[in-house]
Amino acid sequence: MRKGKDGNKMKQYVKAFLHRGLIFGGFGPIVMAIVYLILSFTVDNFELNGREVFFAIISVYILAFIQAGASVFNQIESWSICKSLFIHLSVLYFAYVLCYLANTWLPFEPIAVLIFTGIFVGGYAAIWITVFLIVRNTSRKLNQKI
Repeated sequence: MRKGKDGNKMKQYVKAFLHRGLIFGGFGPIVMAIVYLILSFTVDNFELNGREVFFAIISVYILAFIQAGASVFNQIESWSICKSLFIHLSVLYFAYVLCYLANTWLPFEPIAVLIFTGIFVGGYAAIWITVFLIVRNTSRKLNQKI
């Protein structure tokens, strides 16, 4: 009986992942288009061929899809906070590094990947510490009002 409940919960998480990804996935290509537009006005002789544009659109859609969908990992109550953060970080890291390498936005060199990894992990930690502190502060204020 327990297995059925867990199976239903997992289906809900998968459905939430897909739903969030589909809703927010389109924002990635929009942001990419804005960046490319700005680059076209600010960089001399900036041009892209059709393959580069197509691959970039598909890549950033996948990144945005995964980024939005992966937020469900933090809501799986049966996982510890460490487990959910590790899985969230891992999924995002591998999606980003593979996308950046595939698009040659990041050179396929160990030092470049190492630098990217340090920046990614540092940025991830900074964002999560900020979110943690904001939530903790908000919770304290709400508890004082109660």
